[in-house]
Amino acid sequence: MTRYRSFVALGDSFTEGLNDPGPDGRFRGWADRVAEQLAAREPGFRYANLAVRGKLIDQIVADQVPVALAMRPDLISFCAGGNDLLRPGSDPDRMAKKVAAAVRELRGTGADVLLFTGVDPRDTPIMRRARGKFATYFLHLRSIADLCGCLVVDQWSMQGLRDWRAWSADRLHMNEEGHRLVAARVLDVLGMPGEDDWRKTWPPRERVDPQVKRQEDTRWLREHLGPWIGRRLRGTSSGDNVTAKRPELTDFPD
Repeated sequence: MTRYRSFVALGDSFTEGLNDPGPDGRFRGWADRVAEQLAAREPGFRYANLAVRGKLIDQIVADQVPVALAMRPDLISFCAGGNDLLRPGSDPDRMAKKVAAAVRELRGTGADVLLFTGVDPRDTPIMRRARGKFATYFLHLRSIADLCGCLVVDQWSMQGLRDWRAWSADRLHMNEEGHRLVAARVLDVLGMPGEDDWRKTWPPRERVDPQVKRQEDTRWLREHLGPWIGRRLRGTSSGDNVTAKRPELTDFPD
C-alpha cells in the first residue's frame, strides 16, 4: 500500500463536492473524505482542492493543472469533461486529446494520477440520448490511463450510483451518500481500507406511479436542467464567481 504525503484534486463540481455539505458550511465531497482517510494514515499530510463548479476541460487545464504541477504532490486526481459532454456539438475525441496532454504533464512530475469514468447516463432523461458520446469519452480515459500508467476510478460499474437516492434533487450532483460511495471506491483503487463499501445494494423502493414519475421528470426539466442549459447558451457558469475552496497545499486537517 502506497503512503501519500500530499494530494491535489482537480476538476469541477463533482470534485468540489456539490451537494455534500460539511459541518463548516462548505461542501465536503468525495475528495475531502478521501483526504481525511489519507491524513489519518500519514502525519504531516497536505491537501489542496482546486476544483470549481461548472468548469470545462480547457479551463481546468489552463487554470488548475499548472498550479498542481508547481505543487508537486504525491497524488493528483483529475476529473473533467462532464460539463463539456453536455454541450451541443462536443467531440469526445478532441476532448480526450486535451486530457491526454494534461495527464502526461501531471504524470511527468512522478505523481500517481487518478482518472474517473462517469456514471452510466441511461437512467437520466435527455442525457441518455448522448450515452454513446459519454461511453466513447470514458473509453478514451481508460486508454489514457493504460498509456500513462494512471489509476482508474470506474463509476460506470458502480450500480449503487444508478439509484436516485445517491443524488440530489437536481439529478446532476451527488448527495452525501453518493460522495460517500465514490470515496469508498477511490480508497479501494488506492488499496486502502475504508469505512464504507462502494458495492452498495439499496433496499427496494415503493413502486412509483408512472404519471407521478412523468410529473417529477417535467419538474426537473423546468427547475434544474432548463436553467443549466440556459446558462450554457448565455455563456455563463455557476462557477464564474467561485474560487477553489482549498487553493493551497496545506496541512490537513487544518
